[in-house]
Amino acid sequence: MKIAIHGRNFNDSARPFIENMFSELAKRNIEIQLSNTFREFLDKTGVAHQTELVYHSPKELFDPRLVVSMGGDGTLLETISHIGPKQIPTIGINVGRLGFLATVPPERISDMITALEAGQFKIDERSLVSVESNVDMFNGLNFGLNDFTITKTDTSSMITVHTYLNEEFLNSYWADGLIVSTPTGSTGYSLSCGGPVLVPHSQSFIITPISPHNLNVRPLVVEDNAVIRCEVKSRSSNFLVSLDARSFIADEHTQITVRKADFSARLIKMLDDSFLNTLRNKLSWGLDMRN
Repeated sequence: MKIAIHGRNFNDSARPFIENMFSELAKRNIEIQLSNTFREFLDKTGVAHQTELVYHSPKELFDPRLVVSMGGDGTLLETISHIGPKQIPTIGINVGRLGFLATVPPERISDMITALEAGQFKIDERSLVSVESNVDMFNGLNFGLNDFTITKTDTSSMITVHTYLNEEFLNSYWADGLIVSTPTGSTGYSLSCGGPVLVPHSQSFIITPISPHNLNVRPLVVEDNAVIRCEVKSRSSNFLVSLDARSFIADEHTQITVRKADFSARLIKMLDDSFLNTLRNKLSWGLDMRN
């Protein structure tokens, strides 16, 4: 079996589990390819990884059976950008903080390896958002698992986002910005701006305004086969766009169309992993001092 691993820095408490993971992978003769940035971090911190195979860009990624993301949800989003249309199954080890997407705790890494070898897991297909523009805003990586966001720049006043749904005028959002979220991203930025939580396989997008000037403007759930087009006006003549962790400063001549990507992200989940359990645990639903 061949696997690729991408990660970021991790705290000392996770180190013994990660060192044990590399040792166990070597014992099982599993071929490993590391992302260049993760390899540099491992070498810098003295973590033995027993591999020389490295990829510097998504084009150099070999043909692994699966990809391991080691970090938090942000690291997993970055890992998905490395995979793209290849749709290689991906699993997240949570050495970060919240962990809605990266759900395997470090202490269960050994169990994870055993389950992966035995095929005791499930594949969770997640829809992606795709952004089309007259300029290359994201270096060809125009897809995201969580959300696409238009926001004002730090020094500007609020912006106006003229929004069209399937070429029919929807609204002019006078606000700090606008979020188009997938169901996966519904527990992220959109949630903090008052958007609803969607179960992962809802065939929908959420259009969520950020601090709208008109308080009667609310988030809107639309079908994910809709085409969303945005025209942005700003006093500073520029604004910020972001797609998961990637960002770009655009000007008013930038044309933006958002739609569902024609490929999906394939997340590996352990058999006892449940979105509803994660939702309760991460958002502390039902926890009350009176109970």
